[in-house]
Amino acid sequence: MPVLLSYILDLADSVRARLRFLRQLDAHESMLEFRIGERVTFQPDGRPAVIGMITRYNKKTVSIVTDDGQRWNVAPRALTRAVSRVIGNTDGNNVVAIHRQDKHSR
Repeated sequence: MPVLLSYILDLADSVRARLRFLRQLDAHESMLEFRIGERVTFQPDGRPAVIGMITRYNKKTVSIVTDDGQRWNVAPRALTRAVSRVIGNTDGNNVVAIHRQDKHSR
């Protein structure tokens, strides 16, 4: 009987590992729909919509920096593309200004 229980526990561990892998694969696939530097929007629970720029891919989320300097980690499935806006630059260069609020500003 202990051999059967051991087998069942090993099988359960394998199933959990496979499900974890499939969730990570799904998140990664959703992540690849967006590019670093792309402007996106998302709707946090009980708050107004937030617009920001993707700055980094994480394991299951992407890092977003908003126009006012807030940082968010958001699941890629919660993102939609935002309408691009040009900030004082019409020469065709795709540089976007990010205003940072330093904690240690003088």
